[in-house]
Amino acid sequence: MNFRAGLSVAMVAAAMQFPFAVQVLAQVRAPVSEKPAEVSGDLAFGRFIALIRGHLLAGDELVKRRDWSEAYPHFNFTTEEIYGVIRDELHIYNTPPFDGALKALARTVQTRNARQYPKALEKVEEALGKADRALKAKMASWPLFQVTVAIEVLKTAADEYDEAIANGRIAHAIGYRSARGFVLQAGRMIDAAAPGLPAGNEAELGGIRAGLARLNAAFIAPSAPDRPPIDDAELLAVMTQIEAAAARLRPPL
Repeated sequence: MNFRAGLSVAMVAAAMQFPFAVQVLAQVRAPVSEKPAEVSGDLAFGRFIALIRGHLLAGDELVKRRDWSEAYPHFNFTTEEIYGVIRDELHIYNTPPFDGALKALARTVQTRNARQYPKALEKVEEALGKADRALKAKMASWPLFQVTVAIEVLKTAADEYDEAIANGRIAHAIGYRSARGFVLQAGRMIDAAAPGLPAGNEAELGGIRAGLARLNAAFIAPSAPDRPPIDDAELLAVMTQIEAAAARLRPPL
């Protein structure tokens, strides 16, 4: 499945049905390309911070089950695959470097140090909080921006899920777990943003949450199942529903 190509076609159709969709949160989001790495500016930075949180969610759940070996890659990815991309932009967002905190956290998991783990995780979360506060200061509407970032996180989840599947089976469990962590993180962002959205967005939020509920049901198992819990067509339909609902959100007056 070429998920992003399919989603692009589906969203063109949605935009024809909902003309307002061509203005998707225009006040707070940068243009979105088919490849997530090409998203730029504040949106890209916000998405990378959210992806770190998604990996932490996936890894923390495994740590709590004492499944240290499966948890470690999620903590290692934050340094190996994400931090290097945003390192040179941290000063723009008044965020002190935190690669040391990420590496320390990964080491606690690698060495199965249950005693030091909570403190190491807290230091990373403190750094991510500073990044959030700097982003929030730049936004005309933080709730709308959070929704926009959450949508990008869901797209990345779909890509991870796509890559996890081969020959009708979950061939790469880590891709499934990453996708699950990103879905959980997107849901948390939507929940946090909802109270700050202006009145009149109830139907749109309902559409987003209905889509998230379907994704949560598909990714309910912490461990990867043998077979994909949601097929390509349904995943595309759910993502189209969520994006179309987000596109209709009304900005504050």
